[in-house]
Formats: sequence, structure tokens, C-alpha cells
Amino acid sequence: MTEQKKYRACVGIALFNRNGDVFVGERIDTPNAWQMPQGGIDAGEDVIEAAYRELYEETGVVRENAELLELSATVTQYDFPKDIEGHPIYKSHLGQRQNWVAFRFKGDDSDIDLDAHEEKEFAQWEWSALKDVSNRIVPFKRKTYDQVISMFSKYTK
Repeated sequence: MTEQKKYRACVGIALFNRNGDVFVGERIDTPNAWQMPQGGIDAGEDVIEAAYRELYEETGVVRENAELLELSATVTQYDFPKDIEGHPIYKSHLGQRQNWVAFRFKGDDSDIDLDAHEEKEFAQWEWSALKDVSNRIVPFKRKTYDQVISMFSKYTK
């Protein structure tokens, strides 16, 4: 008997700078696909702790440089497309359910270190207007990003 595939519990992070722009990184494994930091929630880990951990692992931003703005009440969900069937995550998950967290970045750009963690996620990064982010994401995540834009647009200028 095979175990039924489930949605992976994840956290997504909108890191806003002082100008109201949001951090986006270009995925190493998908050139020209940009996204905000995100990752799985470990067993026994709460959403906020997962957000701080993932933020550090993917950007090098330490807790002291990330002021919590909001944990969204809305949980988003997307399905993985069939064309990633060879990826290990596809074998055990239908897609991802994400809790989104907004932070205000209190550091300097030099505090961002994409090499902070051994499993590097992004090839490069930049600040982007939040409204432009869904146009840069892989198509199967666009609906989720449109929801994030709606949830967190109040933190832009």
C-alpha cells in the first residue's frame, strides 16, 4: 500500500526594505525564475521560527535584522506541475501549502549573504517592487504570488 501524497507544509517570506521593495532571488536550479525565500516547516517548528530559519538559510539575514511585520491569516497552496516529476520533492508531495510572513529588513545590503548556508538557493538577488514579482515567478506559483501581493501591499510605498 502506498502512502497518499500530501501537500508540504511551508513558509514563504516577504522581506521588505526601507523603501518598500521586496527581496527576490533568482533560483540556481531555474535560471530566470525569481522568487521570494520559502521553505519547509520542520516537525515541531512553528511558522515564525521556520520563517527566521529559512530567511537565514536562503539570504544570510539574521533575526536581529528582520523585524516581524505580519503572519498572514491566509494560507496559500499550489500544485507541482507534471514536468517536475523527476524532482525528489514530487515523489512525496502534490504541492505546497504556505504560510506567509512579512519582515522589514533593518540591515544593510552587505548583510545579505547567499552563501550563508551550504545548500545555496539563489544565484543572485535584488530588490523589486512587490507588484512586479508575480511576473518573474515560475507560472505554477503565480496565483500564490498574486495572493501575497494582495496580502502585503500595505508594506510597499
